[in-house]
Amino acid sequence: MTLTVRNPATGEAIETIETPGPDEIARRAARAEAAQRGWAATPLPERAAAIERFAAHVEAQREPLAQLLSRETGKPIRQARAELAGLAPRFRWFLERSPAVLAEQVLETDEASGTEQRLRWEPLGVVANISAWNYPWFVGVNVFVPALLAGNAVLYKPSEFATLTGREIARGMRQAGIAEDVFAFVPGGGAAGEALLAPPVRAVYFTGSYRTGRRVNERAAAHLMRVQLELGGKDPLYVTEDVSIGWAARAAAEGAMYNAGQSCCAVERIYVHEAIYPRFSEALVAEVERLRVGDPLDEATDVGPLCRPAQLEVLEAQVRDALEQGARLGCGGARLPGPGAYFAPTVLLDCHHGMQVMTEESFGPVIGLEPVANDEEALERMRDTHYGLTAAVFGADRERAQRILSQIETGTAYWNCCDRVSACLPWSGRRHSGIGATLGDEGIRAFAAPRAWHLRRPPMPREEAQP
Repeated sequence: MTLTVRNPATGEAIETIETPGPDEIARRAARAEAAQRGWAATPLPERAAAIERFAAHVEAQREPLAQLLSRETGKPIRQARAELAGLAPRFRWFLERSPAVLAEQVLETDEASGTEQRLRWEPLGVVANISAWNYPWFVGVNVFVPALLAGNAVLYKPSEFATLTGREIARGMRQAGIAEDVFAFVPGGGAAGEALLAPPVRAVYFTGSYRTGRRVNERAAAHLMRVQLELGGKDPLYVTEDVSIGWAARAAAEGAMYNAGQSCCAVERIYVHEAIYPRFSEALVAEVERLRVGDPLDEATDVGPLCRPAQLEVLEAQVRDALEQGARLGCGGARLPGPGAYFAPTVLLDCHHGMQVMTEESFGPVIGLEPVANDEEALERMRDTHYGLTAAVFGADRERAQRILSQIETGTAYWNCCDRVSACLPWSGRRHSGIGATLGDEGIRAFAAPRAWHLRRPPMPREEAQP
């Protein structure tokens, strides 16, 4: 079996690689199970030292890794470099925080009865990491670094659209001294992911779409496997009437168009207080029209091609549906001519919730705007979704923003910012946006199982107990 990696900017093949079939994947899982016991027995400081070596390797190879990421996924080179540079705080967080989070605890002692209650965090065993293409370094590190620190073996399947980056991650692990069976590289498409969802795998950590995540959950349930899902979003932004319009338009344009809108936490729908709607709309369109679309390896490029060419049809359908229902086209609106999967950065005005662009995930450089009369109407629209990843409010009043955001069911809330992730805070989704959390303390313990120890001192012989 083979997999051909293509450059989305040109459509040309970069490389064709061999991929394992189900039987070979099963053998890799069995070897990982055997290797995991030795890895778990390795003291945490030694496991951490290996991760430090891996981090140093990534830092030393940052530029060639960024170049590869840009060629393979279409991410503009400046943004590819930013992803690699942003790994340092995450490595540091996991390395500094894991010893405390995974430390054994004595919770209760009773000298009179000679009893002790102790809690120990232990590795799960073999875990499968089915990762993403849009941020393969960020999303991968969030999973496989804490998994390895906790003593697990990892079967790592990068997205087929980020296969070469995934291979470089595996090579870096080898150079850091982490055995191939402890961190096993499993390239391939959907069939490879399916093959991972069987014993001896004890847990699966998947990042991708809601539809695929639901299938992963159903398949894993047959084995009572632990499941963690980081899925999509239809993340709303509300712009209040007291905002600085120029600043808010620039921030909203970046939040919607960064990485060509291919982010689970990208701004996907904007509600604007009617008092400033005309001025904000005009400012946003101007900001989006300033974005430069082009070759991802060009330093000046702001928006590259879509990583998956099939998404072009989704965006075309959303734009067509909105225009047929009365939306106005602020800018963009179509795929660009020539080679590559390029779609013009698009702003749709006067939208409403009967339109797909306001209710279905776009995952591309398309954003819809709707005017609202007040906070109550904005809140009603923001809550009208099956997703629950992030929500944002731009405005001068923090208390007002927090009051609105606290009534929306999301894992993350933003005031005057968006499209942000911090290593010290859990990254989680609700409803169709996922199950479980990465990052923060929760993202470390996600890869460990608690064992409760009830310990009791044996009674002394009667003659020894006498004074």
